[in-house]
This record gives sequence, C-alpha cells and structure tokens, in this order.
Amino acid sequence: MNGVFLTVNKQFLLLTGILSVVTLGISAQAQTKQSITPKFISSEQAGQFKLESDGKPFIPQGLERSPKPNEGKRGIPKGIDNRIPMTSRKYPWSAIGRVRGTTSDEGDYHCTGTLIAENIVLTNAHCVINPETGEFSKKIEFMPNTIDGKYQDIAEVEEVFYGTDFKQQNGIPPTDWALMKINQPLGRKYGYLGWKSIPTATLVKNPNVFFFVGYSSDFPTQKYQQYFSAGTGWTASYEAGCSIVGEQQGLLLHDCATATGSSGGAIIGVIGGEPYIVALNNAERTNPRTGQGIINYAVKISTIEQGLSLSRK
Repeated sequence: MNGVFLTVNKQFLLLTGILSVVTLGISAQAQTKQSITPKFISSEQAGQFKLESDGKPFIPQGLERSPKPNEGKRGIPKGIDNRIPMTSRKYPWSAIGRVRGTTSDEGDYHCTGTLIAENIVLTNAHCVINPETGEFSKKIEFMPNTIDGKYQDIAEVEEVFYGTDFKQQNGIPPTDWALMKINQPLGRKYGYLGWKSIPTATLVKNPNVFFFVGYSSDFPTQKYQQYFSAGTGWTASYEAGCSIVGEQQGLLLHDCATATGSSGGAIIGVIGGEPYIVALNNAERTNPRTGQGIINYAVKISTIEQGLSLSRK
C-alpha cells in the first residue's frame, strides 16, 4: 500500500469514537459517581499543562510484564480472527484502558486511552470534544486494563489539554489529540508507555512490525462472544503486524483494524525491547456504498510534541 494518496473527504470519514453513541456494558464494579467537571485547556494556552514524563516507558516494581496480550484462563482458541482479545493483566497491557465519557446532552460514548505518565492519559481530541458542535464532554472517566467489563480502578478526568477544538477544520485535523489529567496516579500501579517521534519514511520502511490495541465497538466478534459476558466494547482487541503505509495532509496512513471505540488507541512499536507509542489512531475512511474500510488515519507523535512545546514556553 506504499504510495497511497487519498483526498480527505469529511463525508466518508468515521471518527472512531465520539461520533457514535454506544450502549455500555455492565461492569462488575459498582459505578462511582462523577463529581469532577473537567477543565479544558487549549494547546495554545501556554504554561497551563504540566507533563511529568520524559517519553520513556515505566514499569512499576513488582508488576510482571509479558509480550503476550492474551494471557489468561479463558481457553480462547487462536487463529479465529486476526484480532485477539487483550486478556493479560501484565505490562504493557495494564497501561491501556477504556475511556468513558458523557456528552453535554447526557449521551454515553467510549474511546481508548493509554497512560503515558503516572496521571496522564493520551487519547484523541474527538474523544473529549464533539467535533460537530465543539461542545466539551461534561464528564470523562478512565478505566485501565478493562477486561470483559471488569477493572480494578476508575479515575476521573480533572483537566484536558487538547490539540484542536475542530473549529474551522476541513475534514479530520492532524491535531486530533488530547492529554487527560486524571485524579489518581494510576501509572504508579499500572505503568505507562513511552512515546517516540519517528520520521514517516522510517515508519513506512518497517512494515508489519507495529501492533494496535483498542476497545472497538465490534469486538469481541461473534466468534469470541461466547467467552465474554459484558458485550462488545468492553474487552480490547489486539492486532499484530500493523503497518504505517504513508502520510497525507499531516496524518499518517495505517492498516491496523479499527472501529468505533478504538479512537485514541496507540499504535505501538517495540524499540530496544521496550514499548513506545509511534502514532495515535484517530479515524478511518470507508467506502460510502459498502461501508468497507479503505484506509485508517493516525496522528503523528511529532504533531503532539509540537503542541506540547507551546505549553512549555
């Protein structure tokens, strides 16, 4: 798929998160009452957001790690689907979680987020801002390592530092990213991933080496549903062998399998034996007649870093 060039057409793009309101599954834990209304800070507002991280991954002492995302006792057969369920409680899977939000009109939605510091979660701007209306979500929660609707901790989002409010944008902007400050230092318990800005040419020259995790609304698929009770969107899917295939209008093009709910999911590469986020999934383009996916889009890490540098002046 190298050399693919597409014209970004808003009509045929699907933001894989807030644009579709989904029915939430039932968690085994009692739901906590949201008492925090997030404060929203634009990346253009200098000095108001502090990122206490150097971009390197962190593994808490005593937390086991595993390269296998599907460690568990569910007895799920392999080879049914290219995507497999993320059932491991070990690092780095522990640092990836489900973002649950409530819109201004009380609609529920979910996305995917990843811890990148002890109290900072990386996701998409459209997972916290309605791109059609520009309205901010009234409440947002983060549940790390949610598996079949079960999680050990739930954090409330206190602040959101966003790259775009979607105003005066034609199609999907390359600044569709957001950092969420949560009210608990969950990274100390679950660890967090590093991130690394890599030139697009280098990413493209290394096909089939990245992996993707997201809480897609179409997963677990029918073939897997017998092993889970919480319903779709409550267990993350994992896909290995993803590729970055090009760049257009400031966005990366990738072939990882995505769907509504997987917005904000990290495209991850193993560098020096450690997991690093190399891109941030944010949208997919589909055939308007068949609904079949054509190509997926991702935000460049360099774009996020440029936004962060504004806040450090």
